[in-house]
Amino acid sequence: MEKFVSLFEHAKPWHLLMWIAFWMLIFGLLENVLPNFSFKYNRKRHAGVNLSFLITTAIVNIAIGIITAGAYLLIQEHKIGLIYWIEMPLWVQLIVCLLLLDFIGMYCSHYVLHRFKWFWKFHMVHHSDTHVDVTTGTRHHPGDWFLREMFALVAVFLTGAPVAFYFIFRFVNVVFTYLTHANISLPAWLEKPLSWIFVTPNVHKFHHHVERPWTDTNFGNIFSIWDRLLGTFVYDDITKVRYGLDVLEGKPDEDVIFQLKLPFNKTVKTDY
Repeated sequence: MEKFVSLFEHAKPWHLLMWIAFWMLIFGLLENVLPNFSFKYNRKRHAGVNLSFLITTAIVNIAIGIITAGAYLLIQEHKIGLIYWIEMPLWVQLIVCLLLLDFIGMYCSHYVLHRFKWFWKFHMVHHSDTHVDVTTGTRHHPGDWFLREMFALVAVFLTGAPVAFYFIFRFVNVVFTYLTHANISLPAWLEKPLSWIFVTPNVHKFHHHVERPWTDTNFGNIFSIWDRLLGTFVYDDITKVRYGLDVLEGKPDEDVIFQLKLPFNKTVKTDY
């Protein structure tokens, strides 16, 4: 376990970027082999629009990275977090940290993005995609991404997760982010059992449905257990899913400038 963890102690942001590119390529190729929905759209244009949000995400990550570096110095100096307060074997520490980073950093932040109008307006950019595929995993307004990163930072303080654990979480999170958005269909014998613990492609597709209540379900990113435990899980007939948002029908989902301005657009009404 020590050797495995040590592999991530000196991980760099560009390693994570290469990891993102790798899984986007893998799942993008699988979309041609195992498609869930048959889309009629300009795939290259769609990908270009969604990938353009990586620029703003990178800017946010640079700012958060500076804050996180300071946070780690504080955590180590004052021994803040569960792994310092409760004696546990290394493998238990890793599992606990992964679970709490996913719950606080992913589930809780996602729940907040849906429950408060101001945050929801930022998150609407992600949900406005009418052709959800692997590139949708990159489609986040910088305001949306900033909130998620702040929640992840809270999780780091609570757990005391070392840098290696944090990067392990990031690498695992990337796999699930692009897997669950990819337009692929897993066989039922595999999808259903996995969905009891993990977020699968079908599980997340209901979250991208055009209207509530499904839009407000399945908030998890890695583990589906949070949704099951907290009553926000749904699993139904995947053919009923239609992507987008009812309040944005007729709006340009592939206009980057419109999407960046969307949170401040008073003509877009929402009852959140």
